[in-house]
Amino acid sequence: MLHDRLLVEPEIDASERHSTAGLVIPATAVGPKRLAWAKVVAKGEHVRQVDVGDRVLYDPEERAEVDLAGRDYVLLRERDVHGVAESDETDGATGLYL
Repeated sequence: MLHDRLLVEPEIDASERHSTAGLVIPATAVGPKRLAWAKVVAKGEHVRQVDVGDRVLYDPEERAEVDLAGRDYVLLRERDVHGVAESDETDGATGLYL
């Protein structure tokens, strides 16, 4: 990867979602714009705040998709990442910083 680029593998999004009340929301329902999570696979030499293996939050509308060895990846700039989730090695919990 070059410069400030990140190669991420998007998490598979279920076609249907469930509300907190247990209602099924179909994939065709129009709702607010949603951000998506992905796992960082590779990073460029100028990336400062994200490491390989981190989960990042990004906007799926602003992405460039690439197919490598039959797997789908997304190419992002570091500035396009909205948040990073890191696992806390002391208790196994996940912390989120924005």
